[in-house]
Amino acid sequence: MAVLIDSNVLIRFEKQETPIHEKIKGREKESLFIFVITTSELLHGVYRATSQRIKTKRLAFVEAVLEHYPMLELDLATARTHAQLWSTLTSQGKMIGLHDSWIVATCLTHGLILVTYNTKEFQRIPGLQVEQW
Repeated sequence: MAVLIDSNVLIRFEKQETPIHEKIKGREKESLFIFVITTSELLHGVYRATSQRIKTKRLAFVEAVLEHYPMLELDLATARTHAQLWSTLTSQGKMIGLHDSWIVATCLTHGLILVTYNTKEFQRIPGLQVEQW
């Protein structure tokens, strides 16, 4: 099975200084991905750093993530899924955050399990497989 890692999972690993490879022991045969918006969120944290030391540390973490996990970019199929999801959730009054809706659309389009700590936001999306690490 393939997995998309949410930014909140990566940020927690970075803050706890826990190598992510420890978490995935026994799951090495699974494909793990990050999403282009997750990359932007991580880089946003780098640019918001309050000191050069923190910025350097965060950037090293982000670069390591980018080196080890393939980044999925937006494509037409995901845009179509996102538009439908956005329309449906809006009409039901259940809209989720804009970045989160793109993450969901990516998972649904590519048949990925979403690994996140934000299960409350995502568990209400039909068809989305969510796993909390």
